[in-house]
Amino acid sequence: MKKIYMDHVATNPLHPEVLDAMMPYFKEEYGNPLSLYEAGMNARNAIENARESTASLIHAKSREIIFTASGAESNNFALKGIAYALQNKGKHLIVSKMEHHSVLNTARFLEKQGFAVTYLPLDKYGLVNPADVEKAITDETILISIIHASPEIGTIQPINEIGQIARGKGILMHTDSVSSVGNIPVDVDSLNVDLMSFAAHQFYGPKGAGALYIKEGTRVVPLIYGGIQENGRRAGTENVPAIVGMGKAAELATRDLQKRIDHVKPFRDSIIEHALNIENLFLTGHSEQRLPGHASFIVDFIEGEAMLMLLAGKGIACASGSACSSRALKASPVLISIGIPAHQAQGSVVFTIGEDTSQEDIDYFNETFQAVIKRLREISPFTKGWEGTEDSACTVKK
Repeated sequence: MKKIYMDHVATNPLHPEVLDAMMPYFKEEYGNPLSLYEAGMNARNAIENARESTASLIHAKSREIIFTASGAESNNFALKGIAYALQNKGKHLIVSKMEHHSVLNTARFLEKQGFAVTYLPLDKYGLVNPADVEKAITDETILISIIHASPEIGTIQPINEIGQIARGKGILMHTDSVSSVGNIPVDVDSLNVDLMSFAAHQFYGPKGAGALYIKEGTRVVPLIYGGIQENGRRAGTENVPAIVGMGKAAELATRDLQKRIDHVKPFRDSIIEHALNIENLFLTGHSEQRLPGHASFIVDFIEGEAMLMLLAGKGIACASGSACSSRALKASPVLISIGIPAHQAQGSVVFTIGEDTSQEDIDYFNETFQAVIKRLREISPFTKGWEGTEDSACTVKK
């Protein structure tokens, strides 16, 4: 059976060149980077080379990069680190309802610690209005955290405008860029951000490798205490193979970024064009201001899990909602926040493509997806009887 991977926003396969770069640090080059003899110095040099490559991907300075174990850790580090460092200045944070659970749950944790958090609304495309950000700012505001691009609906936020507002008010700006770094051009200076989270597996690097950009001069309290690693900001013996892999993946992403965008964008457009011919289906997220390899939909009268199961049976791997919430068996908070009713949000499906996707894959998918929807509609108990009623899922059209 033909197999097609269309869940690249969840993770990506390890690039062969990344694996080759990592292998020596599992065996021959096993030294502890803090050791002063040759094996340790070799490991230390490998980490610093990776730091330089990782920084170059987002146009930062190498000393502004702190390696972590994931994007989720980086998000926790950013919010908690700034909140505790600046709590004597103020105890108010601003986030959006679009954020990943690692931001939202950290914000809720901080609320229990006495901080105040404003959760910004979204429009129907999932966009945060910069004017809403400005209105939410108070004398107590110390941090604004807005996700760069949604893994669930693909929408790219106007971070540069929001960052300008934050900078003009003397407030620190963080963005969760896990879904964007390595997939679209990212420049920390043009985005006007002070902190940025990202993860290697989103651009063909290893899982378990992430980074937090911290603008030079920004004061932050460590999340993990212990040794002097990462300039005293993140203790623990470094995962040298993973860091080397992240550096190599960043190097390849810097080199091949435009080529990757040019490859996946026409495929994304083809998926959207063909899908919108299906009755009672509509696109979620912004039609243009979205990730180049991302297509997401609501299909009325059908649950996302049913679509996933039948598509999997045809060899197509995809997602319903984000990778961190698809097993929660409840309506996506992101979809609810953009005005989609709970019963309708259950019909969400997300397709994301990568550099290994072929035209043959897309042709097979377009044909198979329509056939799967047709079959599920034939057996759905909701297909008939609701259409045209006030509560119908069809009230939102494509």
